[in-house]
Amino acid sequence: MSNNEKIKIKPGTLLYPLPAVMVTAGNAEKKNIITIAWTGIINSDPAILYISVRKSRYSHAMISENGEFVINLTTEKLARATDFAGVRSGRNIDKAGELGLTLIPGVTNDTPMIAESPINLECKVLEVREYPTHDMFIAEVVDAHISAEFVDENGSYDFGRMNLIAFNHGGYYGLDDQDMGRFGFSVMKEKTKRRKEKEARGIRRQQSRSRRGSSKKHNNAIKATSDINKRKTISD
Repeated sequence: MSNNEKIKIKPGTLLYPLPAVMVTAGNAEKKNIITIAWTGIINSDPAILYISVRKSRYSHAMISENGEFVINLTTEKLARATDFAGVRSGRNIDKAGELGLTLIPGVTNDTPMIAESPINLECKVLEVREYPTHDMFIAEVVDAHISAEFVDENGSYDFGRMNLIAFNHGGYYGLDDQDMGRFGFSVMKEKTKRRKEKEARGIRRQQSRSRRGSSKKHNNAIKATSDINKRKTISD
């Protein structure tokens, strides 16, 4: 069998990888977290996204009733929480409490956001399309938030350091932050490519210095705490 030979298979939803996101639904009084992989972009301006949710899901009624939800991006550190929120129902447990996640108030929506998530997208439902197994909630992003630690001094977003995860045919996978090429690199002029590479190296150096600075501050703080503890031990 050659590498280019194809085998006919049953039609299915083999569109992978997909983003694995935790969606918050409800309000301050009644809320839930659900993991969604069937989500994506529909339009850029205005920013319109969608999520597909089974009708039987606990969050489905909340989203339908409130007309809003928040998409919270997930990271390698949040992998267990991401899986748990997708396989356990919020009807009987407080998922945020079980997982030690911090829910903070939305700015535009009544729906809370997950503080530990690097990016939170507050969405208002524009339309609901019903299908046999899932309902598709089409929504506009009305507000967006990013954790300050992932914004550099130039205002650029460092997605590489977020360690985002993806869902691939039943498994969760980390994303290698190695850049295989920026958008348009295949047709970029050599002069422009060299300039872009120089800019990228400069950004990486800045990020490296920033990380070293943070590490130095952390080590100094540990040393200071250790010195204080030593003095306390001596005085005691």
